[in-house]
Amino acid sequence: MAKPAAKVPMPITYQFLAGNRQSGPRRGRITTPHGTAETPAFMPVGTKATIKGMDPDLLADLGAEIVLGNTYHLHLRPGEDLIDRFGGLHKFMGWGGSTLTDSGGFQVFSLAGQRKITEEGVTFQSHLDGAKHMLTPENVVRIQQKLRSDIMMCLDECPPGMAERDDVARATALSNRWAKRAWNAYEASPGPGGLFGIVQGGRFLDLRAEAVAELSHMPFQGLAIGGVSVGEPEEIIEEVVRSTAPLLPTERPRYLMGVGRPKDIVMAVDAGIDMFDCVMPTRNARNGSLFTSQGVLTIKQARFIEDDRPLDPACPCPTCSRFSRAYLRHLYLSQEMLAPMLLTVHNLAFYLNLMQRIRESIAGGTWELFKTEFAVSYGALPQGA
Repeated sequence: MAKPAAKVPMPITYQFLAGNRQSGPRRGRITTPHGTAETPAFMPVGTKATIKGMDPDLLADLGAEIVLGNTYHLHLRPGEDLIDRFGGLHKFMGWGGSTLTDSGGFQVFSLAGQRKITEEGVTFQSHLDGAKHMLTPENVVRIQQKLRSDIMMCLDECPPGMAERDDVARATALSNRWAKRAWNAYEASPGPGGLFGIVQGGRFLDLRAEAVAELSHMPFQGLAIGGVSVGEPEEIIEEVVRSTAPLLPTERPRYLMGVGRPKDIVMAVDAGIDMFDCVMPTRNARNGSLFTSQGVLTIKQARFIEDDRPLDPACPCPTCSRFSRAYLRHLYLSQEMLAPMLLTVHNLAFYLNLMQRIRESIAGGTWELFKTEFAVSYGALPQGA
């Protein structure tokens, strides 16, 4: 593998601790300029420099060690220059742990009717005011450097999950060329954080393998599997993850972007993934949908009018420790601000506790037993509790 130039720092490191280094569940530790994160790790999504409804100190108390920001949204508002003047994203949002900022590629993908993709980059209209902007591999790195992110992501093109092979092949080749340009921009002016590459290839396993081979020879400090869960069936998601993850370098963190149902996380950990993010726990909480040890609970249901039990008797989070289902239902139906806040606390606690149990099972050699128990309790996510 090509070695990075001597002048380029290595701010992101991965330490393998237990499990299967190459093609199975791995217990490890990622070190960034702002601390360490135990893996497998779930990273709450703070698109606009906030996890909606969450105080940063409480988020840390729940066990979060890395949070996400979004380059596209922060570039448009309030702008990377302002955040830089405030000392970077950590100081701006009052977060002491690590940060990862995605490139904005997925957001541009979602603006299908408002963007144009060329070799140079992506031109798009802002969803805020219609103003035209351009993202290139180089300026995406510069934006994230001004945000002072610990982990930055390359700009990539994310084709729809069921796109035709020719379209996916073109997008993958373009993403790989952009990745090289992004690394060159980073190498010329490294900054405090590290840079991850993104493996595209859609549902075509040979394209994924070719992308891994090409990106692995670039000195990125981690690699991500992107373009997953963008419209393809569940079985294709699993096939792509299980075939691609073992191909990724063993000495660098492996990140599966945007895939976050609990059973998908367990599947991907089984394949060798270290890092996850998803809006599901926070978005579902705001919609009254809660993850519990007995499945998914919908808080607005009438059967909870006089239910004095916590959301999940097995959960030690502040919400479950203090409040009844009846009270939380009352808050939710009354559209009180406290409702999404308390429900978000619980869902994030569920995810972060799940990751803790996953790490313990890998380290303790009980992963297969954990998978069996998980399948009984959460595998199908039944409507229960």
